[in-house]
Amino acid sequence: MDPSLAPALTWWITMVELPVIGALFWMLWRIRRDTEQALDAERRRADAAMAALTQTVADYKLEVAQTFASVADVNEVERRLVGHLLRIEAKLDYRLGEAPRVRAGLDPEPYRS
Repeated sequence: MDPSLAPALTWWITMVELPVIGALFWMLWRIRRDTEQALDAERRRADAAMAALTQTVADYKLEVAQTFASVADVNEVERRLVGHLLRIEAKLDYRLGEAPRVRAGLDPEPYRS
């Protein structure tokens, strides 16, 4: 290397390259820090949303369990309703003078008034 070039190269490295490299490292550090902070904030928001969603689903499951009838309950109500309707029909048939119809083992005699 040319000895007259050494001071110019040293000056270039000292005055230009080191500050530029330092600035690049600082920019990279700052970008990484900002990105990590943004990811942490987003992670907290996602965790809060997931907890709220989980609670909403649990509340809905509880509401469904409390308010909706089981198949056995629906069948029982249907059986009772059909029985009442058959008794009403037997009373109407009796009052209109028609021959009583016996359905589903229902005896219209007790309903004559």
